[in-house]
Order: sequence, then structure tokens, then C-alpha cells
Amino acid sequence: MFPWLLLALSVCVRPSTGLPPRHVDSVVQIVEALESTDHGFTGTVPELARALGGCSTPGCRAVLGEPPDVPPAPPTLSREQWLLFTQLLHHDAAAPERGAVLAPDGSTVALGPLLAGIEVGLKRATGWPVPTAEPPVDALYAVTIAEALGTSFLLARGGDGNRAALGPGGCWDDVDDPQNYTLLGPPSPIPDAIANGAMDGVLLGARLARAPIPLADLLRDYYGTGNGTEKGRPPSSYRRRDFGVLTGPEKLEREVAAMLRVLRVLPPTRELLEDVGPEEVAAIARQAARDFTEVYVECPAIVPRCMWGARPYRGTPKLLTLPLGSVYIHHTFIPSTPCRTFAACAHAMRSMQRFHQDTRGWDDIGYSFVVGSDGYLYQGRGWHWVGAHTKGYNSKGYGVGYVGDFSATLPDPDIIALVRDGLLPCAVRTGRLHRNYTLRGHRQMGRTDCPGNSLFREIETWHGFK
Repeated sequence: MFPWLLLALSVCVRPSTGLPPRHVDSVVQIVEALESTDHGFTGTVPELARALGGCSTPGCRAVLGEPPDVPPAPPTLSREQWLLFTQLLHHDAAAPERGAVLAPDGSTVALGPLLAGIEVGLKRATGWPVPTAEPPVDALYAVTIAEALGTSFLLARGGDGNRAALGPGGCWDDVDDPQNYTLLGPPSPIPDAIANGAMDGVLLGARLARAPIPLADLLRDYYGTGNGTEKGRPPSSYRRRDFGVLTGPEKLEREVAAMLRVLRVLPPTRELLEDVGPEEVAAIARQAARDFTEVYVECPAIVPRCMWGARPYRGTPKLLTLPLGSVYIHHTFIPSTPCRTFAACAHAMRSMQRFHQDTRGWDDIGYSFVVGSDGYLYQGRGWHWVGAHTKGYNSKGYGVGYVGDFSATLPDPDIIALVRDGLLPCAVRTGRLHRNYTLRGHRQMGRTDCPGNSLFREIETWHGFK
């Protein structure tokens, strides 16, 4: 009914295009080339992105104005680079997955909301007057998340319960040469890539408003492109934490409600909201802010099996009966060194799965979830399949294993918190774990030193330990 609302990534696989990889590194190279010299476009790179369709929704046009005309191909870009950039920013309802790129930390980011937030930040740094939208909106949130979030929950209301308002995630065909992105479930207007791009757009837009720097340098630093990830975790791996600090649920709720009221008076969206009263607008905004915060701020990101290169499960997996009553904490021991990058953690997951399947003879990697020191959880058996982590208790609880040997040392504090303050409360809120769950170390359930003396002493202080 409203084609512009179809912001989700489609499940569509195409043959190799010969274009540069759909990776943040490719975007940084394009931006650097555009910033290096006069490229025949009088605006900024984000304005060029908007000319190509990167922010073409009614709300974005109301805030930032009509997009500039599309310029000729800049001479500083190769034909392939220009074609890739055009595809990434051109909003095509039939193939919107073209707007997503893979970041070095293993997350997937939609370029449209990212560059829209950056444009607002750059404008604010130059004294841009506040947009005259009525009611007033925060432009940074309006062009990144508020419009998409409000319309997603507006469309999902009053349905049969099968229409998702958030998610899902997806996987790339090849993490070394990403070209095609495939969703892992029915699309919504805010799949994970849109959520990540929106959060990054808010964070980087706010940063640029304080201290403008060249866009290529900003992206390179934030995503850790090139050799950046060798120096530790890139800032993008902290996006959920940082967005939560900057944006509380109350702020998000206010901006979603304000944007819905703006959409009510815009001709393209007036019909969509004509039967929605003020109280329902407030209720939609409240639910949207609450659900988004739970899914993308309070719950940690989990890297799906297809992203770390899992082999298929052997045989037929057995379903768990949820909610479970227990959690068992492990360390992998081997690999003994914590993994601190997506590439290293994915390699560790494949190595453990080969050992568990080929040497132990198990159907799959044994753990339910594995904890990397890159700031991400990795899906093993996941939420629904019986694992092979704690003999005699696999159907009674989740097995969560930290990558590394933690006999004498501890994981980093934020990696400890990833499970203690992130995964476990999230599992309770989503009905996968009983509120009065029991937490134990592997050694309490069998003859083993796992999860190491240091980590065991740590988990003795956690909620639910017995």
C-alpha cells in the first residue's frame, strides 16, 4: 500500500556482481575518494547519499528537505565503486537488502539511516537552524530511527500477531567477499541492519555535531577498518551500550510519538494515520520504545550460526521445554586464548564444532551460547535445542561457555557483564529462563575444573548462584 514503508531486507540471493564487497571497508574507500578532491557535487557525502535515495521517506524529506539532484558519476570513483554506492543508497522496495554492508565486527549495517544521522550532525556543527516541523522533532532521531520505528509498530498493530515489528537478523553469503544478505525470518520494517544503522547514525551524528572530522576518518575509527581491529574492539561493538547511555526509553518514546504526529499531516502518510487517535499514538510510541530498547539495548547481540560458518547439525535436534530453570557456566579451556575479533571468534567456533563433532562424536557444538571477548555472543545450539554441555543436565539448562582458559585470570569486566547483566536478564524477560533460575559452574555438576578457578569465584557472586 505504501512502498516506501518496505524498509526491510529481502531474502534474495543473486550471483556475484563483480562489484567491490558490500563491506564497510569499501564504503570508507569510496568516501575517502569523494572527500579527497572536487568530485563535481557541491554538497557533502551524506547529501550525495540522499540524492541517491538514502533518505527518501516522507518524514526524512520533511526534516532534511527534498534531496538534491543526482550528479554525474564522480571522476574520483571507479565505475564499480560508483555503481556499488548507487546501489547501496538507492531505495528499491523490491531489493532493499542492497543498502546493507558488513562491518569488521561482524555486524550488518544499513547505510541509509547511518548517513542520514551523519548529515544531521554535520549540519548542526555548521549552525543549521532547527527544522520547523510541527510538532517539533529531534532531527537526529527523526531521520534515523523515529520514523521507521513508529511506522513499523503502526503497521503491526491490530494484526493477527504474525507481523513482526522488529528484526530479524540475517547472514552474508561470504564474510570475506559479502555480496548477498539473506534474512533468517519474515521481514519487518526494522530488521537488525536498519536498527544497527540507526543506532550508529545517532551516535556518529551526535559526535560530529560536537567536533566535525573528515567522514572517512570517522568511519575508519568507529568501525575499525583496515588494521584497526588489531588494536582491540572497535567502537561499533559497543553500539548497544553507547546508544542506551545516550538514548533512554523515555527520549525514544517522545521522538517516536512526535514523528507519528508529523506523519499524520504529511500527504503520503495522512491516510495511514487518519483513524489513529492521540491515545493510540502514545501507546504505539510507548510500546515501540520499550520493545526496541529491550531487543537492541538491554539484550546482547548474538552472532547466528550461519555468520560464524557452522556445519549442519547432525541428526535431528531435540527441542527444549521452555522456560528452563538452570544455567551452567563453562570456559572452553581450548582455545585457551580469548578471541577479540569477529574473525578470531568465528575461527574458534568452527574449531570447537569440529572437535565436538569429529572427536567427541556429538551432533553439534555442545554449548548453547559461546562468549567472545569481542563483545558478542555466538549461537551454538541456541535457545531451543538440547545441548551437550553438562552431562545429565543438558535438557534442564543452558550451557554458556567463555572462550579462553580462566583458571588464573578473568574475562574483561564488560565481557563478564555481557552474560551476567545482559544475556541472563534478557532470557528471563523473554520467557526462556525462569525468574528464580539456578546458576552453577560446570564443576558443580561433574568431575572437572571448568570453568576455571578465577571464573568460578567470579560467578559465585552472581544472582542465582547456588
